[in-house]
Amino acid sequence: MTTGSSTEWLARAREEGGPSGEPKRDRQFVEALARGLEVLRAFQPNHAQLGNQEIARATGLPKPTVSRLTYTLTKLGYLTYSERLGKYHLGAPALALGYAVLSNMGIRQLARPHMQELADYSGASVALGSRDRLNLIYVEYCRSNAAVTLRLDLGSKVPIATTSMGRALLAALPESEREHLMDFIAKRDPERWPQIRAGIERGIEDYASRGFTMSIGEWKSDVNGVGVPMIPSDGSPIMVFNCGAPSFQLSRDRLETDIGPRLVNMVRGVEVLLGHH
Repeated sequence: MTTGSSTEWLARAREEGGPSGEPKRDRQFVEALARGLEVLRAFQPNHAQLGNQEIARATGLPKPTVSRLTYTLTKLGYLTYSERLGKYHLGAPALALGYAVLSNMGIRQLARPHMQELADYSGASVALGSRDRLNLIYVEYCRSNAAVTLRLDLGSKVPIATTSMGRALLAALPESEREHLMDFIAKRDPERWPQIRAGIERGIEDYASRGFTMSIGEWKSDVNGVGVPMIPSDGSPIMVFNCGAPSFQLSRDRLETDIGPRLVNMVRGVEVLLGHH
């Protein structure tokens, strides 16, 4: 869990541009609600049970504030408290929110058979992701029956900075929004930023020339992948597809000459289906 990341995003979210272009406090922004949502965000698949101290460390919020928020969220049913463990976990109402989001994503149902077809062909995994701050969260995921696949699933998060999926997103964003995110990435990891920036710039060039981006051992040393963005015609947020696997299963050459072009064609096909739908 990343200490202080939530407070950084909250500070940026509650500001709006003033007449001179300088940031000013947004009077419409409800701080208490935002902090409560940050508490819920602290619960992740690998951090399903948390105490107040752990939540405070994950969100950067003061522990007394966290205690009041967890008390309130427990009263409302969004958190459940275990006396034995002294920790909280998400309650059914919080899970219902996520289920409602997934149920209303028609793209998942349309794309899934085509994703599974590519996963089976490539012997890899194929995912559909949506941006969550500096990550992409998997909203659909298909894997092949290959003996070795990535240990990821629905709800998994991967970083924007070093993955093919993240680079595809950055390449498709308007320049101002891309620079905004790259500024955050640079501040989060200043030592590795020159290397990360070079990878992002390669991704932008690859997307312009080939329609897909690649990550060759840059997210994890033994993982290769390709990514393709899908820009919805209705103005909703960009979604991104990827295909990835351990490097011994997907070589750079196969990604460039076979899987990358196939992923581009798959995404274009899904776009046509969405248009008809």
